[in-house]
Amino acid sequence: MTLQQRRALVLYGSETGNAQDVAEELGKMVQRLRFDTEVAELDAISLKQLLQYSVVLVAISTTGQGDLPANSQALWKALRSTRLRPGCLQQLRFASFGLGDSSYPKFNWAHRKLYNRLVQLGAHPICDRGESDDQHPEGIDASLLPWTAFLRIRLLEEYPLPEAVEPIPDHVLLDPKWLLDFATEVKQSPVDVESSLTPSACSNGNIQETPDDLLDVPKGLTAKIASNERVTSPAHWQDVRHLTLHISGHNPYVPGDVLTIYPKNFPVDVNEFLAVMGWSSIADRPLNFVPSTPSTPPSSRLPIPHVNSTTTLTLRILLSNHLDIMSIPRRSFFAQLAHFTTDEFQRDRLLEFTNPEYVDELYDYTTRPRRSILEVLQEFETVKIPWQRVCSVIPTLRGRQFSIASANVSPTSGLPADKTSIELLIAIVKYRTVIKKIRQGVCTRYIASLKPGQEITVSLSKGGLGVTRKEMDKPVVMIGPGTGVAPMRSLIHQRNHWRKEMQSMNQVRDLLFFGSRNAEADFFFKDEWDQFKTDGVPLDVYAAFSRDQRQKVYVQDLVRQQSRNVYNALGEQAGIVYICGSSGKMPQAVREALIEVFQKETSMPREDAEAYLVGMEKSGRYKQETW
Repeated sequence: MTLQQRRALVLYGSETGNAQDVAEELGKMVQRLRFDTEVAELDAISLKQLLQYSVVLVAISTTGQGDLPANSQALWKALRSTRLRPGCLQQLRFASFGLGDSSYPKFNWAHRKLYNRLVQLGAHPICDRGESDDQHPEGIDASLLPWTAFLRIRLLEEYPLPEAVEPIPDHVLLDPKWLLDFATEVKQSPVDVESSLTPSACSNGNIQETPDDLLDVPKGLTAKIASNERVTSPAHWQDVRHLTLHISGHNPYVPGDVLTIYPKNFPVDVNEFLAVMGWSSIADRPLNFVPSTPSTPPSSRLPIPHVNSTTTLTLRILLSNHLDIMSIPRRSFFAQLAHFTTDEFQRDRLLEFTNPEYVDELYDYTTRPRRSILEVLQEFETVKIPWQRVCSVIPTLRGRQFSIASANVSPTSGLPADKTSIELLIAIVKYRTVIKKIRQGVCTRYIASLKPGQEITVSLSKGGLGVTRKEMDKPVVMIGPGTGVAPMRSLIHQRNHWRKEMQSMNQVRDLLFFGSRNAEADFFFKDEWDQFKTDGVPLDVYAAFSRDQRQKVYVQDLVRQQSRNVYNALGEQAGIVYICGSSGKMPQAVREALIEVFQKETSMPREDAEAYLVGMEKSGRYKQETW
């Protein structure tokens, strides 16, 4: 195989961006092996295009109840077509890596389904599939690093380089397909362009606190903030917001659906980044993307989504709206920074963080103190990123998904019929780290700053709970501690609305298990639950407050206490259980409690109780959405 024939396609199926990050790293690895490399989301490729590459690499996460991400559904539908002949993909050579969370029953199912279907159609894996577990202390890297090292060996075995040609060494800086350059066709002065293109937070020294311009995203909606209220006690350690947004038009949604909010970086941080890099004087000069070499295909994906090569940008726009300068850097970030300093000590220090043998040191420097990219650049002051390359060095700023806490029923009082009201329950991330610095979540810091009347960009997408009206004859057991009660509230209001429409006298009784720290500080929607009881709504609410007594009580403890009612709903009436909230220990603890309930109420052996729960999963009666 000549160098011209070495073509690699790296695909990703991603909801939150982690699989895309993995794909970008895999792309750089195969590029160093002299492959002409393209990185794209799964839905951007057709079945026919899959066969046009020497090798295809896939990074895919699992979402919902074992489903493929939204940006993978089109290709997945094509792969599942009954019209495909056996062996139709026998020319395809591939390797795949899955990103999953073992607290979910259907751990890494999306990856396994995709892998098995490709093999079924005749595709040949060049190495064993890799899988990561979000619950691992070292995160994705724990399995990604050894798998990538083995994949590199296999690629060189399957696709040996021509004689006298070596892989591109790690100390050689790879050229991105696109670079930034000054936009010569724009005739405005920098000040004019700045005022017309960017947030009004520029060089006059008056830095506004909250970025407020709208973004252009696919299927984006403009939402007006109706209210942004703190619902926890002022003395409570956590700030939790009940956010209400109004969107023009009829935008239907069901319980379990999610709203994506697209955050911005704050001008104070953008200005600091510009100063640290020495870019303040050119921050508002108009820029375009240009190909780095004549061989860059015009169809190559740009590093910033939703813009094209003719879009006029500025460094301030990029840093405000598109680049995640406040995120925790990944290992590959340090490898790039090492190219942009002439200081030997700092270069050696940066390269240490890229060494897999120092994984603990990298964790202690980045993840444990939640150190941001901006702070890294402040500490490694000799590093100066060429502004032309900034989009290939700094990761993109992505939207964050939040479960909807309201039901899409009759219009809110005073809200016009052509408006859609959506409510969210959001915990604001703000805490002090081991290095005594206050940390704030990129998106929740933005959300905390939003004022009534302000407009923001959002998008609405389907969730994985699969709630339908057909299930109204079955009771539901809802387990939603903390902000996990948000989709449960949506479900409760929706079911109550359906009951009124159906006017059914045979109403099943639903159960809600809620958990938080204190009854006085963070008992979310308590007044609503009390009102439902007064109104005779068939809903029983059981609340666990872990810090209101000496012995801690959690939702799983209440599930055990109410075993008769739980089994009546799930066993005798074939009801559905929904589990929402933080991933990790909670879902597994609740699962264990349910197994014990089945044992206690039926005297069945543990293996039979476990089998019953697995049967619930397979039949769609056990649904989990955790984060």
